[in-house]
Amino acid sequence: MSQPGIPASGGAPTGLQAQNGAASASGSLYSNGPVQNALVSSQVSVNQGYNSQLPGSYPHLIPAKTLNPVSGQSNYGGSQTVSPLSNYQGPGQTLHRPPVASNPVTPSLHSAPVPRMPLPTSHNPAATPMPSGSFLPGANVHPPLNWQYNYSSTGSQTNHCPPASSQPTISGNTNLTSHQYVSSGDPSFQNNFIKSGIASNTNNGSMVVHNSYDEIEGGGFLATPQHTNKNPTMSRSVGYSYPSLPPGYQNTGPPSTTGMPPSSLNYSSGPQGFTQTPLGANHLAASMSGLSLHPEGLRVINLLQERNMLPATPLRPPVPNLHEDIQKLNCNPELFRCTLTSIPQTQALLNKAKLPLGLLLHPFKDLVQLPVVTSSTIVRCRSCRTYINPFVSFLDQRRWKCNLCYRVNDVPEEFMYNPLTRVYGEPHRRPEVQNATIEFMAPSEYMLRPPQPPVYLFVFDVSHNAVETGYLNSVCQSLLDNLDLLPGNTRTKIGFITFDSTIHFYSLQEGLSQPQMLIVSDIEDVFIPMPENLLVNLNESKELVQDLLKTLPQMFTKTLETQSALGPALQAAFKLMSPTGGRMSVFQTQLPTLGVGALRPREEPNQRSSAKEIHLTPSTDFYKKLALDCSGQQVAVDLFLLSGQYSDLASLGCISRYSAGSVYYYPSYHHQQNPVQVQKLQKELQRYLTRKIGFEAVMRIRCTKGLSIHTFHGNFFVRSTDLLSLPNVNPDAGYAVQMSVEESLTDTQLVSFQSALLYTSSKGERRIRVHTLCLPVVSTLNEVFLGADVQAISGLLANMAVDRSVTASLSDARDALVNAVIDSLSAYRSSVLSNQQPGLMVPFSLRLFPLFVLALLKQKSFQTGTNARLDERIFAMCQVKNQPLVYLMLTTHPSLYRVDNLSDEGALNINDRTIPQPPILQLSVEKLSRDGAFLMDAGSVLMLWVGKNCGQNFLSQVLGVQNYALIPQIMTDLPELDTPESARIIAFISWLREQRPFFPILYVIRDESPMKANFLQNMVEDRTESALSYYEFLLHIQQQVNK
Repeated sequence: MSQPGIPASGGAPTGLQAQNGAASASGSLYSNGPVQNALVSSQVSVNQGYNSQLPGSYPHLIPAKTLNPVSGQSNYGGSQTVSPLSNYQGPGQTLHRPPVASNPVTPSLHSAPVPRMPLPTSHNPAATPMPSGSFLPGANVHPPLNWQYNYSSTGSQTNHCPPASSQPTISGNTNLTSHQYVSSGDPSFQNNFIKSGIASNTNNGSMVVHNSYDEIEGGGFLATPQHTNKNPTMSRSVGYSYPSLPPGYQNTGPPSTTGMPPSSLNYSSGPQGFTQTPLGANHLAASMSGLSLHPEGLRVINLLQERNMLPATPLRPPVPNLHEDIQKLNCNPELFRCTLTSIPQTQALLNKAKLPLGLLLHPFKDLVQLPVVTSSTIVRCRSCRTYINPFVSFLDQRRWKCNLCYRVNDVPEEFMYNPLTRVYGEPHRRPEVQNATIEFMAPSEYMLRPPQPPVYLFVFDVSHNAVETGYLNSVCQSLLDNLDLLPGNTRTKIGFITFDSTIHFYSLQEGLSQPQMLIVSDIEDVFIPMPENLLVNLNESKELVQDLLKTLPQMFTKTLETQSALGPALQAAFKLMSPTGGRMSVFQTQLPTLGVGALRPREEPNQRSSAKEIHLTPSTDFYKKLALDCSGQQVAVDLFLLSGQYSDLASLGCISRYSAGSVYYYPSYHHQQNPVQVQKLQKELQRYLTRKIGFEAVMRIRCTKGLSIHTFHGNFFVRSTDLLSLPNVNPDAGYAVQMSVEESLTDTQLVSFQSALLYTSSKGERRIRVHTLCLPVVSTLNEVFLGADVQAISGLLANMAVDRSVTASLSDARDALVNAVIDSLSAYRSSVLSNQQPGLMVPFSLRLFPLFVLALLKQKSFQTGTNARLDERIFAMCQVKNQPLVYLMLTTHPSLYRVDNLSDEGALNINDRTIPQPPILQLSVEKLSRDGAFLMDAGSVLMLWVGKNCGQNFLSQVLGVQNYALIPQIMTDLPELDTPESARIIAFISWLREQRPFFPILYVIRDESPMKANFLQNMVEDRTESALSYYEFLLHIQQQVNK
């Protein structure tokens, strides 16, 4: 029986089939086929226990390795080849997949326009080289064969949600009985599921055993078409006899987590009052032609005359041009947004617009309200496995039509009853059809094994260099403070490993009087001493864990050991965790020097400015291979790099990128010389340790027939061509995907996108979080431009540019960004504008496009000049790939506010706090004045620049000094003074900090402060030694557009 992460079939790697075009629609890619009928629940009863014929709990899993005959590289735990370094393709993983026709026959190649997207880096070394300076593929690429599937992760959970069997908070029938599959409170329910292979009952009564996540979540739209009986006979009454068991519902809101307030936008947060007509969304779409966009959107702007287009309030995403009844049900753009809110009808139209088509997701975001459904029946399309959602059509009470593949499905008997209204026969009023974001408690057929316990392993560098920084004091203290807040339950496990030139394990077995240290000095062949006592139950061994955390910082103070065997320590940690999976948190302070994974310094400071960066790629594939092993065993690795020296983050970062972890970077961390970094680490660790977490997760994105997804961006591993493997999923991670129009969309007025994240909560519940987005289809170029989302476009281009930097060069990536602006504005000028006017004419929707691209060119990832250290550049690139769009835009184009004259006019009132809302200013020195104080919010850092002639009132009432000369040279905190001015600015800064998961340090900057250069560096509109001013950039764009 196959284990999680190991493909069920042992055929040739998918990449080969795709490249040869030989795989048929029903070929070995899906040897077992998707779940035959998810509407019929499994016959596993909750109190049945394990199936005794299956092997024991959590066997020690070894990832399968198959040799890829083309590259000679091992294939780890999935169908994706580990490509040789010369062909390294960077964090945007690209997979090739044969197209599948809508009927189950071998597809024939058809000549389609070449999608204007980045060329997927082929696993074939003879792949066509990328033309320099644009995101265009070579013209000789066959688009139908370029299936690059990347899945963005969705999912989220509440750490402290009430048990599923508790009384729901919604009015309605609340007589929930013990027949429910899921209980979050009773531990006796947690393991009562059949293991490994979960049987579900199919139409003909035969048993299908699922042995891979691909089977469980169900194939994408391109899965093998199923020849199932359209009217299946249920083998048991699904609803247990109506109406004695209505499914239970909870509207759970997670507690507000420190540092990260829930979303303030209430998009369809509860059941809406919309009554769907029998014809459903398609009927509503018919009236769309009469709607008109906001007149502002139709404006044409000459940017050379109207440069100051930056709004004074935060930029809002465009609202899709949909009927209001559909739009009010649509997904919150903070969770799911598209670069084009009007989808072009054909690929030819998309190519003509020269704009990228893609999605940006923040799927596991902390939410104020999240409808949670507990039901033995999760209703899904029997063909493409789409979850029922607000945009399906009900043909009548008994039949619904899928909005992605248009198949007509039967409504299960249990779904006919609405527990909110206690009415039978209103399936269109159920919460599943009234909420674009919803979470399901998954029944047992969505499990490959019993839900894993939360497992946390901490791996600490304790070499001389590490002890010098003093980081252990901070980290151990944070752990002590937050030990009781770690997400989990009575099954939570914890363990610790430390390393220098040897590896140290700590036995925390219950009954010991103190922790016992075990040293393994053979780093060439790492083994685990006493494996059963190293990962221990946190509740049972809490006192030993606390003793260890108190003594660890002192244990190595006298060490003279300077070597670092990070690679062997990671191997040991992986062996320890692989039976269960979990989260590995690794703290490293230098370049690894011993054993496997040892690295050499590669940075040459005087070559930093050359655009021909040669060290953006890893110097070894050890960390990527180990990450893929980790992914196969449901282990994610988070890397905390605290180093003043070059540490080759390009190589080390792979351990997190491919295992769905995150990278945290604290340059020049030192407990005495850099105390402000200590504060940042403690605040961010508090968030990291206490935020919600999802384990053993997979994510799939589906889209309406005719659209296809071909490239994914983010931290994950793509398993089985279109399933994102996310051993851990966290609420601070973002993802992006690129798409193309495969087939003409002329027959439909609406398209939908759906992301589904299947994960295990820290309470041991299997849950599915589903987001569905609906957008209109348009047939003219003008409408495509009108619906462009400039922030989403900039975010997607940034992801594409990181890949280009790694696969080609930094200068290629910069050229491609500039060409993206030139090409789209040229297309607008030549194809939309009727009269050719002088100047740089842009549609209102793209008025900020040149500004945002210029900001990207000046961002640390892509800037030229010698001030960017290589690890800092790599970290900025990691952030581009892994941050949700809202934070990426803030670090790219900071917000500037004048704060010496804050008032309560227009202020927000949140929890009895008054938060001033000063207007956002352009990023130019022209906007500064010496008699004011200006706050720049650059995402991870806040800079308060105080002018030389700033008013005495601000100096004394806010900074607490009598004159300008008394402002300290290094000032990173504002005093809390008993003045209204002080209260206002502190409230404003606190509010800014609360809106993000990381902690921005505040620097107060005087005119002669060394930090002033950093402040001016972020003035995107001004000229720097290596970059144009905004006006010069606009002139350059105009010159190219008007050629």
